[in-house]
Amino acid sequence: QLQLVESGGGLVQPGGSLRLSCVVSGLPPDFYAIGWFRQAPGQEREVVSCISPRGELTNHANSVKGRFTISRDNAKNTVYLQMNSLKPEDTALYYCAALEEPIGVLVVTATYTPPPDKWPYWGQGTQVTVSS
Repeated sequence: QLQLVESGGGLVQPGGSLRLSCVVSGLPPDFYAIGWFRQAPGQEREVVSCISPRGELTNHANSVKGRFTISRDNAKNTVYLQMNSLKPEDTALYYCAALEEPIGVLVVTATYTPPPDKWPYWGQGTQVTVSS
C-alpha cells in the first residue's frame, strides 16, 4: 500500500518562498508519477504540478509557471515543490498524489496531467497561507 506524507507548509508573506516535501513509502517510487494539487476553501481541487516516475517529464499549471518547480529524489523517496514569488491566491491546502505508470505508457507528459479523480493515492495535505 502506497503512503504519502506532505510537509513544509506554513504562513509566508507575499513574495516569499516555501518548499513542500512529499515522502512516498510502501512501494518503489520510481513506478509512480507524482502530482501536487491544491484546494482552497469553496473551490475545486486543481492540479499544480506533476512529474514522471523518473523525473524526466514535468509540467506546471499556467498559474504557477515560472514560480513553482517540481523535482524528485527517488533515492530519498521524496518529491519536492519549490514555490517562489508566492501570492495570496496561492493560499490553499496542498496535497501530493501518486499514479502508477504502466510499462510503455506515459501517464504524465510535458503538457498533460490527469485530473484529480484519476489519482488513487493521496496524502493528508499541508496548509500554505500567503498573507501579510
